[in-house]
Amino acid sequence: MTSAPTPPTNDPKTDDAGIQARQLLGMKGAAVGETNLWKIRLQLLKPITWIPLIWGVLCGAASSGGYVWSVESVLQALACMLLSGPILTGYTQTLNDFYDREIDAINEPYRPIPSGAIPLSQVILQIWVLLIAGLVLAYTLDRWAGHEFPMITLIAVVGSFLAYIYSAPPLKLKQNGWLGNYALGASYITLPWCAGHALFGQLSWTIVALTLFYSLAGLGIAIVNDFKSVEGDRQLGLQSLPVMFGVEKASWLCVLMIDVFQAGVALYLFWIGQNLYATILLLFIIPQITFQDMYFLRDPLENDVKYQASAQPFLVLGMLVAGLALGHSSLV
Repeated sequence: MTSAPTPPTNDPKTDDAGIQARQLLGMKGAAVGETNLWKIRLQLLKPITWIPLIWGVLCGAASSGGYVWSVESVLQALACMLLSGPILTGYTQTLNDFYDREIDAINEPYRPIPSGAIPLSQVILQIWVLLIAGLVLAYTLDRWAGHEFPMITLIAVVGSFLAYIYSAPPLKLKQNGWLGNYALGASYITLPWCAGHALFGQLSWTIVALTLFYSLAGLGIAIVNDFKSVEGDRQLGLQSLPVMFGVEKASWLCVLMIDVFQAGVALYLFWIGQNLYATILLLFIIPQITFQDMYFLRDPLENDVKYQASAQPFLVLGMLVAGLALGHSSLV
């Protein structure tokens, strides 16, 4: 049984710029004692989590086959990245922290809400502002793209609803290791990918199905985040996969989900004749497996950050390769 993380001290050797940066990014082990309300708000948004969503929009734009390098297209893509990353992911993360305040009081008591650094009324206000801003921006993008049916708005509504039932009772999907992690994986891959694709092309059921399949690899990524809170989840009866299967078995499940389903996408690319892209995607799995063995499988509790920093780039690069392949296929 592991103990809850120890908050950083005020030792000047450790309370440095690096610790402050971790705090603002919303990473594990953030510093304590921050009083600036805007910095606390930023920490609740967890900027470190925006990157996969922003990347997903890029993959969707690539898969659409309709993206052109113009000032207008770049501005549209940036607006969609703002929607998927800072606004709606920020909404999701703030909502999750609000409903996870009891778990965080055990695992990370120095985080803004359990530490009392920000009043709950301010957290609720932030949730509503982000949600409304996201829906308004989504509708604006639909109008900008000339959509007869507001597809991006629909994606934003689905994502916002999914975020709510993931974190909030009575459903609270995160209580179920399988459903919760798949919902998280789909939110990180399917939703931004479909938004980027719909912005520059015609969204099809093939793209939706393929990204939902790819999200099973995202489920593996989502499991990584459960290891840091295994103690609090166990105490509160939440059935995360590390709690259900134990740390060792869950770590194997995590890496297998990522590798197997990324290989499955590569096989689909072979099937549609995109052999070069499929080969590149398969080659990306080799360094992933190497880093999985070096870090994650040996000690997932200690090496989760190292693992994500070293292995995850090959998964996200693989997503872009798949997007480019689909875009190329639509132009052939």
